[in-house]
Amino acid sequence: MNASTFTHRKLFTHVDETVLEGGEPVEPVARVVVVGVVFANPWAGQGFVRDLLPGINSIASDLGALLAPRVIEVLGAPLEAYGKAAIVGLDGEIEHGSGLIHNLRFGDHFRRAANGTTLLPAVEKRGPAGIGFDIPLKHFTDMTIRSHHQTVEVRVADAPHPDEILVALAGANRGRPQQRLAPLGGD
Repeated sequence: MNASTFTHRKLFTHVDETVLEGGEPVEPVARVVVVGVVFANPWAGQGFVRDLLPGINSIASDLGALLAPRVIEVLGAPLEAYGKAAIVGLDGEIEHGSGLIHNLRFGDHFRRAANGTTLLPAVEKRGPAGIGFDIPLKHFTDMTIRSHHQTVEVRVADAPHPDEILVALAGANRGRPQQRLAPLGGD
């Protein structure tokens, strides 16, 4: 990260492993990893900012470069599903977070790291520190593969502060444990 244009208050990692589902072992273990960063909202205290693009362009790539390789490293297995999130503190606008995560400067870091081809599903919302949020995950090359439609719930006790943004990436090594749905179109 370029410290002259971007600094963060907190970097966090959440790992969820399911080893038993429905009374049956999960093989391979289902692992979902979330890596996120909390930083000052660059538009906080400025009132309505009509043109967000200069700020987005100065931060989005750094965010993707920081988070994407960490998800892959912590996952420790080939990634099969992914998603993203932006949670804006109460003094910001949802558009501040959306602008950062809904662009190629951010998302292409994760797609390249995961060899993914689909768009990353996302959640974006505004809320107080400690708000829970569900990151949707979809298959990384085919969003119609229903076995990989899942979510992971995340909560960071002290983030985001009112003038902060929390951005996160999530990755899974497989679809839902014990999934039994027919392929899309197969009922």
